[in-house]
Amino acid sequence: MSNYTIDLLDETETLSSFDQELVSNVIRTALTYESIAEESEISIIFVDEEKIHELNKEYRGIDHPTDVLSFALDEGDNVGETGEVPNLLGDIIISLPQAHAQAEEYGHDFHRELCFLAVHGFLHLVGYIHDSEEDEQKMFSRQEEILQEHGLKK
Repeated sequence: MSNYTIDLLDETETLSSFDQELVSNVIRTALTYESIAEESEISIIFVDEEKIHELNKEYRGIDHPTDVLSFALDEGDNVGETGEVPNLLGDIIISLPQAHAQAEEYGHDFHRELCFLAVHGFLHLVGYIHDSEEDEQKMFSRQEEILQEHGLKK
């Protein structure tokens, strides 16, 4: 068992323990695939549409809801009391209403969409971008690889 800390907070209080465990397991796989150091920490917060709209507007200047936001924390300057730099990857914020809507729109189940958004947010935290076709291809291929590991098919 890996020694990662994955904190999940369901502000909507609607996710089952199965949903939360699935997301945690998929993120653990992503951390391993990306060779992230043990002892690393990540937080995933599940919110309603109003909250993600507010965050999207405040931090990205975009005045509408989105599906997932990522906020990197570890910029290399958070030295702990021991003098070691903790590996705080950051926060992933997922809109549960958007996850439900997109699952229906794309014709796959909610678990796949929920985990897709979690992995997408995670990959942004560790440096993946999708500004070019080549970068998008690399990021989306990695997402599919991780999701397939858990049988989460399109």
